[in-house]
Amino acid sequence: MERIWLKQYPAGVPADIDVTQYSSLVDLLEESFAKFRERKAFICMDKSITYRDLDEMSLALGAYLQSKGLQKGARVALMMPNVLQYPVATAAVLRAGYAVVNVNPLYTPRELEHQLKDSAAEAIVVLENFATTVQQVLGKTAVKHVIVGSMGDLLGLKGVLVNLVVRRVKKMVPAFSIPGAVSFNDAIAAGRTMTFQKPRLMPDDVAFLQYTGGTTGVSKGATLLHRNILANVLQNDAWLQPVLKKPPQVDELFVVCALPLYHIFALTACYLLGVRSGGVNLLIPNPRDMAGFIKELAKYQVNFFPGVNTLYNGLLHTPGFDKLDFSKLKACNGGGMATQKPVAEKWLAVTHCPLSEGYGLSETSPTLTCNPADIDRFTGSIGIPVPSTWISIRDDDGNEVPLGEAGEICAKGPQVMAGYWNRPDETAKVMTADGYFRTGDIGVMSPDGYTKIVDRKKDMILVSGFNVYPNEIEEVIASHPGVLECAVIGVQDAKSGEAVKAFVVKKDPNLTAEDVIKFCGTQLTAYKVPKQIEFRTGLPKTNVGKILRRELREETKAAAA
Repeated sequence: MERIWLKQYPAGVPADIDVTQYSSLVDLLEESFAKFRERKAFICMDKSITYRDLDEMSLALGAYLQSKGLQKGARVALMMPNVLQYPVATAAVLRAGYAVVNVNPLYTPRELEHQLKDSAAEAIVVLENFATTVQQVLGKTAVKHVIVGSMGDLLGLKGVLVNLVVRRVKKMVPAFSIPGAVSFNDAIAAGRTMTFQKPRLMPDDVAFLQYTGGTTGVSKGATLLHRNILANVLQNDAWLQPVLKKPPQVDELFVVCALPLYHIFALTACYLLGVRSGGVNLLIPNPRDMAGFIKELAKYQVNFFPGVNTLYNGLLHTPGFDKLDFSKLKACNGGGMATQKPVAEKWLAVTHCPLSEGYGLSETSPTLTCNPADIDRFTGSIGIPVPSTWISIRDDDGNEVPLGEAGEICAKGPQVMAGYWNRPDETAKVMTADGYFRTGDIGVMSPDGYTKIVDRKKDMILVSGFNVYPNEIEEVIASHPGVLECAVIGVQDAKSGEAVKAFVVKKDPNLTAEDVIKFCGTQLTAYKVPKQIEFRTGLPKTNVGKILRRELREETKAAAA
């Protein structure tokens, strides 16, 4: 098919990227370790490590893991928030020839047990605050080697400070007596005395098992090969170059890493992209502490700020954010969920840097599309496909629909996963005969190649035979000056089959349900206007900040039963 979107590419962005310039992600990492040795690579709570530190510590930890007899391709789980141990452990696992299994540190024992069993992980690196969860499920898994880190390992901080930076940790807990467990520092110290055996890594070796949120069933591991992640790092790098080269000149890319590194967005767009460019990542362990977050931002002049709508919105409503110096801020990429126009417009007004919305999934490493980084207006779209990427809008039978018509967004490119780990049946469901990945999202492509998401198939609300998409309604409600956040779902209705229900978090305490409904009535056709409004003090979200409509649906069904 013709790539009509190429005409919209900014000057300097290639139509395709060369994935063959590296044989593995490790080649890219080690190139930067050698090239930028004396530069800072990561900063966390005023403590930093250089590329030399990252090189030497990851090599030692890799040697330690190899000494445990793990064979090439073994899975090693990482269960930590954004602390300095994370980038060291990730590089160590990859360099040793193993696959990283990223784990949400806030998982319950049930969720952790599933992921460790499904991946057949043989080792885990965990921050001590979350080691009790590991302890509860260890005997039911294949994990034989446990490395327990603490904030003091690399930060030199007293353990009590962990309370300030790790969400939901109510009190500091003592070191854990897990049989055979070693501390992060001891593992590195031991590894420094060992011989590291450099494995021969190839593009088709597994680099990461990135587990989906399980919103469409049991959580599945997206198998991301070295070539998949490499491709996306190079795609994102090529996409950003035009705006980074514009004055004022940026000598070293300074990345805000507030999204969790165990999530594919931060892993690729913050960690790996930052290392590729010899930049520094500012790690924020607890971005929900907005006041503390702003204090960290005030210390630096940042250049690149990936985030999600809820994060941007939260910062904009936190005192002091509008006083920060954004003169060196070059690019902001919104992803993970729909970026709302009111948020994008206020962000631009405050920071003078456009919020460029993009789109991707765990299964696609993640970036598929993005608006140009220097675009000076909010398009309401997810942009155009990044280099070497094809997007096709298809109907339920797999046929491409005409431009301007809604259909499922299907994608093809070097960043698309090899499949779901040990689930060929699930893989077959999402791949077309001609090699496209079915995203499950409904979109419309315009004649210039820009795509707009109208929603996920399962989130669509059917009102008297009319399709209603929550994103549209949420954007309208969010533009009301009295609204802080909102979410929309479909609920059963005797007359119309389904009706629209909105959950709203107030910014103005005097806001009423009637105010919201009347406001929607001025901008939406009657069948789209919410019939029910429920005010909440907060909305359920993933750790990336994505609002969980599924949880709201389940709560509503349970209340009605």
